[in-house]
Amino acid sequence: MTLAERSPLLDRPGAVEAEGADHGVAAHYGDPMREQRRLLTGEAIVDLSHREVLSVTGADRLRWLHSMTTQHLVDAAAGQSIETLVLSPKGHIEHALHLVDDGSMSWITVEPGSVATLLPWLESMRFMLRVEVLDRSGEYAVLAGVPSPTTADLARHAVAIWTDPWPGLVGDTTAYGPVDGHPAAGRRWCEWLVPRAELAAIVGDRPAAGVWAAEALRVAAWRPRAGFDTDNRTIVHELDWLRSAVHLHKGCYRGQETVARVHNLGRPPRRVVFLHLDGSGHVLPERGEPVLLDGREVGVLTSVARHFEQGPIGLAVVKRSTPVHRELTVGDVSAAQTVVVDPGDPPVRRQLPRKISRPSATLEQ
Repeated sequence: MTLAERSPLLDRPGAVEAEGADHGVAAHYGDPMREQRRLLTGEAIVDLSHREVLSVTGADRLRWLHSMTTQHLVDAAAGQSIETLVLSPKGHIEHALHLVDDGSMSWITVEPGSVATLLPWLESMRFMLRVEVLDRSGEYAVLAGVPSPTTADLARHAVAIWTDPWPGLVGDTTAYGPVDGHPAAGRRWCEWLVPRAELAAIVGDRPAAGVWAAEALRVAAWRPRAGFDTDNRTIVHELDWLRSAVHLHKGCYRGQETVARVHNLGRPPRRVVFLHLDGSGHVLPERGEPVLLDGREVGVLTSVARHFEQGPIGLAVVKRSTPVHRELTVGDVSAAQTVVVDPGDPPVRRQLPRKISRPSATLEQ
């Protein structure tokens, strides 16, 4: 986010700007724990205006996007919320797309900084198809939170509303983590795409929460985030991300071979774990710090937050062979792990009884 795109909500009393990937919006407004509680109940909304926005128009847009990404899009209904991923040729996660098609246009939001690489690649894949892709980040901004009477009026300002499917199993897919008893069961989370010029007026005087609050709720839900819980070799199985973002029986797309091979023939080499961190100290470990077992590095801390009920928590990606009942350490902080991706049991499969429509032609990958 450039200085010109700095969120006007940073002018609110008590606002403290976030650092790193989330700079340009507020980390908090002076009371992170209260903001978390209010965000969870739908009293507050969070400013995610640093997320970037693309629009895709043209008669071939869904067929085109279907051919390049992991989810089934050909017959997407108007207003349907979809999460789909762009993978590398070797199946590593590159981008996570939050997509809503309104019947004439597909709206997509992505992580800050993604458009610089994603847009040129999409342009290179247009060929002769009837599609046009535009960067709309300067025109539209994202607000997010839990649907409630407080947030109900946001719908009349929004050009699109994306409802997070996590942790549901979407379509013909697989869960590498629990289906019953998932900590995010019943989770409600929406993103409202609103005109950027009207952002401050739309928020008005309603309570706001910073990204620290949103991150704490995300980590508690075991919800992966591209660029945080991924690196240049992350595959979807390691993060249990097939459940909401990958359709296992559709036409070819870049990286599909890796998805199919690991699903059918093996287990992912790494697995995400949820960590309860020792909160007796005043300083939390930082993202990127090594995760150790008996002094030996077995993984890396990918997300960390302070939760208003659970205290210091995090997500880490560790070697699949890491014993599930052993206590780990991150720096000087001890960490009790909870299994997310089971290192031994086969994944749980869900297949919908539907006929899969396929694109009439396969695009070159």
